Amino acid sequence: MLVESRGDRIFNVINHFLLIIITLIVIYPLVFVLSASFSDPQAVLRGEMFLWPKGINLHSYEKIFQNKDILRGYSNTLIYTLVGTLINLVMTILAAYPLSRKDFIGRNAIMALFVFTMFFSGGLIPTYMLIKNLGMLNTLWVMIIPNAVSIWNIIIMRTFFQQSIPNELHEAATIDGCSNIQILTRIILPLSMPIIAVTILFYAVGHWNAFFNAMLYLSDKNKFPLQLILREILIQGQTNDMVKMSTESAIKQQREVEGIKYAVLVVANIPVLMLYPFLQRYFVKGVMIGAIKG
Repeated sequence: MLVESRGDRIFNVINHFLLIIITLIVIYPLVFVLSASFSDPQAVLRGEMFLWPKGINLHSYEKIFQNKDILRGYSNTLIYTLVGTLINLVMTILAAYPLSRKDFIGRNAIMALFVFTMFFSGGLIPTYMLIKNLGMLNTLWVMIIPNAVSIWNIIIMRTFFQQSIPNELHEAATIDGCSNIQILTRIILPLSMPIIAVTILFYAVGHWNAFFNAMLYLSDKNKFPLQLILREILIQGQTNDMVKMSTESAIKQQREVEGIKYAVLVVANIPVLMLYPFLQRYFVKGVMIGAIKG
């Protein structure tokens, strides 16, 4: 047992105090949004709700699930996230694995070209013209192909392959007659679940929160992702059919919009919150890549 000095005890007390404060600062907005979505919108607008729901009200959730735009945006986002993450993962693995092999000629030059794109790009207008000439405007692929791979994730995965998988495994598999594809699928990938989980989480969250490309390249509302529908509600106040403009007063309209805002925030974040617990054990291992050597 190590005996803590007086300075260590003081440091631990201050450290725990600061961590508790930071945790409360992070958790409170989440709890507030969740409670506000179940509360009476009028109580929320008057500032009467602080932490726990006040005046339980599920009217906002009823409005959400009756609104076709939100349901369509939800399904679009699910498709963009699932297809996009799958393509992202395949492209990242196929790029990171050969770049991690010491016997791959020219890997440093190729890696330099990849890194170059992280600092310099063609710009917004040339990118738009390119996507337009490729015929991807107003299509599913405009939300997936332009962001098909992240150089940063390639670097992370390549580093994992280099540091966590001994080169002797490659040599043994080659002696046994395995091809590069067999080495990748039968040896490398089963041993790389931590980095694969981290990559899936990064890509999935990125696709789920994406709205900027949709603003630029999508004009058909039927293809809008959920985040763009949410943006209209939160920023522009466009609630469409969710509020009956001709029969309700302006005050009641404001209350309904306020409740819908919080309810949509909860509904939009549930899939990501459900995904993380399944990947947590791999995520903790993945973020420690390169932290310990030897």
